[in-house]
Amino acid sequence: MASIYERALGEDIARLHPRIRERFGFGSGDGVASVGEGVMHRVWTSKWTALPLLIGTSRHIMFPESGTEIPFTIENFAYRDSYGRETVTWIRKFAFGSRVRHFDATMIYSSRRGRIVDYLGNKQHLAVDLDLAPTPGGGIRIRSGNQRFYEGSLQFPFPAAITGIADVCEWYDDREDAYKITVNVRNPVLGPVFGYEGTFRAQLVPCGTADIPDRVKPLREELRE
Repeated sequence: MASIYERALGEDIARLHPRIRERFGFGSGDGVASVGEGVMHRVWTSKWTALPLLIGTSRHIMFPESGTEIPFTIENFAYRDSYGRETVTWIRKFAFGSRVRHFDATMIYSSRRGRIVDYLGNKQHLAVDLDLAPTPGGGIRIRSGNQRFYEGSLQFPFPAAITGIADVCEWYDDREDAYKITVNVRNPVLGPVFGYEGTFRAQLVPCGTADIPDRVKPLREELRE
């Protein structure tokens, strides 16, 4: 079965660098996971966002700290969630000294929307449409689109003026034999919100369904896309 990213990219998957295609090309039936570690050379937040981001830390949606040369790990596991949807985890950890901050997400492919839907945080309250495209050098660019909030019977779309629009670029540097990434989140009215950039190495490791740790899965799953 094609990975959720192959479904989103279609024939454009062939334009990705082989190592990028490796990281984005596996699914729940392949018996592997991608595990990596590295350093984010710069992590930044705007001063005006410190309080909102602090509130989001308990749900693993961004955080208020900034710094340089921050140790970083990333874990991508593929599995089928309780609704039978092919799902990929994005468990990102940033070590600010003894304090470890999370930026977690789970992604699915939505046939109805024709794109990846990214559930941010550990309770899938925030669903974000993603657009994927290859870059000229074989990297991948991910841009966020419409965002929706779900909790219990409550549901509503976020107005564009209060959203954070993410622009993510990941590519493989053959000279350094490492992955590079830049993430920039901006508000269309107030400007920069949050971001990071750095280098990491990742490899595929054997991982069956029973080997996927519960800690990487969300505390609740949201059916609404």
